[in-house]
Amino acid sequence: MSMLGIKWKLHGNGKSIRPGHVVAPDERLAWPLTIGIGMQHVVAMFGATFLVPIITGMPPATTLLFSGIGTLLFLVITKGRVPSYLGSSFAFIAPIMASQQQYGVSGALGGVVLAGVVLALIGAVVQKFGAEWINRLMPPIVTGAIVALIGLNLAPAAKNNFDAAPVTALITLVTIILVSVLFRGILGRLSILVGVVVGYLVAMMRGEVSYEKMDAAAWIGLPLFQTPEFHIGVVGLFVPVVLVLVAENVGHVKSVAAMTGQNLDAVSGRALMADGAATVLAGFGGGSGTTTYAENIGVMAATKVYSTAAYWVAGMFAILLSFSPKFGELIATVPAGVLGGAATMLYGMIGVLGVKIWVQNKVNFSNPINLTTAAVALIIGIADYTWTIGELKFTGIALGSAAALVIYHGMKGLARWRGTVAEPETETAGLPPAMKSAMNAAAKRGGKKGK
Repeated sequence: MSMLGIKWKLHGNGKSIRPGHVVAPDERLAWPLTIGIGMQHVVAMFGATFLVPIITGMPPATTLLFSGIGTLLFLVITKGRVPSYLGSSFAFIAPIMASQQQYGVSGALGGVVLAGVVLALIGAVVQKFGAEWINRLMPPIVTGAIVALIGLNLAPAAKNNFDAAPVTALITLVTIILVSVLFRGILGRLSILVGVVVGYLVAMMRGEVSYEKMDAAAWIGLPLFQTPEFHIGVVGLFVPVVLVLVAENVGHVKSVAAMTGQNLDAVSGRALMADGAATVLAGFGGGSGTTTYAENIGVMAATKVYSTAAYWVAGMFAILLSFSPKFGELIATVPAGVLGGAATMLYGMIGVLGVKIWVQNKVNFSNPINLTTAAVALIIGIADYTWTIGELKFTGIALGSAAALVIYHGMKGLARWRGTVAEPETETAGLPPAMKSAMNAAAKRGGKKGK
């Protein structure tokens, strides 16, 4: 039981949390409370997880099934040490939509499987050798650029949905904005879900919702399963997504470690392998690729409950819901206008998340290496540059990600050789003068060494 991470100690009396304490991953509250918190986790992931299949045309019920199965698999592989729900990753939206145009749904699923395999392999390497090499390969300037360009690359898709029903889209967007600033706690964190619900009600009143498929669907039945096809042409579309998934997973593990006061470095590789395995499973069955969810970190922060028991409940509840075709078809009735309003916020948030990575790590844009890396990668990604070599087609996300890696490491190597860049890679503002001088002196010494 303990090897599977399904053996929990009761926290205190099981009915309350002691002042200044949190419910640790290997603890739980009484089962009625744990079940309630687990269901709250499902609600927290609902809006974001369902938007991915709705936008990409994948079956919502199937995506829900594999997110639940993936969550349980994640808990088993990490031995119950990392509380997390695996929901749909927004990083998959652009490559899925692009590959569907050329290879159909099956071709897109093949790309999802490919991304999962690569992520699992990276996880195995991290588990064996540690995560430091990832930080060297993808420093904050590179990671931030890749995350930002993935979000901004999707801007035209958001505009197309917005233009389909501008009034509904605008009301959805305004609701999301107002809820996020007017309410605290869990309601404020569920602003996207609330905005989608309000936008949906508006769309109903405006006659923009069709229930034909939902009326014809059964109450109980199997989700729609689809099988993948593998084409070399999707490689350039999906491999860059892996870089984002790595950053999201490592960030999630670090966040949980900070909030629980536990050192979870030893399971970083397991977390990556688990997400990779869950993504492979989803791709083989017709679901969307998965990732750890920030929405659920918000629930943990609000409740102080980090128990993996709650995530077992959430995973099983999600699986149960997925076996209602009528429920799945209800989710699929969300009209384009609502999607346009929500996507405007979501895609923008992904873009700004990249900027947040730069800010949090104090990336110094006075350094020409950082400036050039971000500038070129963003333009390639936003404008969606395309490069075709035989059957391989590289679009903006792939080319932008490659540009960020090649430019950063190429310029850094040349600068070290020539000794031409003395500016530190991170800002020294706010540091004591002595430390600031030491950092600048170290940068200069590094440059002279290259000569």
